[in-house]
Amino acid sequence: MKTEANAPSKANSRQKNGNHPSGDNRFTMLETSMKKLRYQPDALIEVLHSAQGLFGYLTSDLLLFVAHALKLPPSRVYGVATFYHFFTLEPRGLHSCSVCMGTACYVKGAGSVLAAVEGATGIKDGMTTPDGNLTISTARCLGACGIAPAVVYDGEVAGRQSPEDALEKLNEWEVKNGPE
Repeated sequence: MKTEANAPSKANSRQKNGNHPSGDNRFTMLETSMKKLRYQPDALIEVLHSAQGLFGYLTSDLLLFVAHALKLPPSRVYGVATFYHFFTLEPRGLHSCSVCMGTACYVKGAGSVLAAVEGATGIKDGMTTPDGNLTISTARCLGACGIAPAVVYDGEVAGRQSPEDALEKLNEWEVKNGPE
């Protein structure tokens, strides 16, 4: 009679065939990443970076998976994922437009830039267009006060932006005007 200690565990059988029970190989790659980090709870931010890199964004199921693997309370994992601006809990668009709303940028017209982008796309800060082409966000401060107002387009900072500059960029990306 096999004792429970001698019975193959689900984790061992999963590791032998290299597949995650969901059939999604990205979980296996995430587990490999966590294994390299020795499943240390203090590696949470690095693990979340890996997870977002693999999946594109952090779903609640993915956060629970990480919490279980690192033996952390789900509330801590969720708290870290929502605290840091880099992490996103929703799918992002093909392009991104992040308007700095720091004091210098705001005083120099960032509010007008944001309003123009929101008006042209029909979406608000933190949303993605229905076609998945653009995600709009705001930043507390980019540290680019000397070139205010600053906007980050697909990871590249552009300074002294006007509403017209932002709309021109949207046209380059062929972002649809407002809801149809």
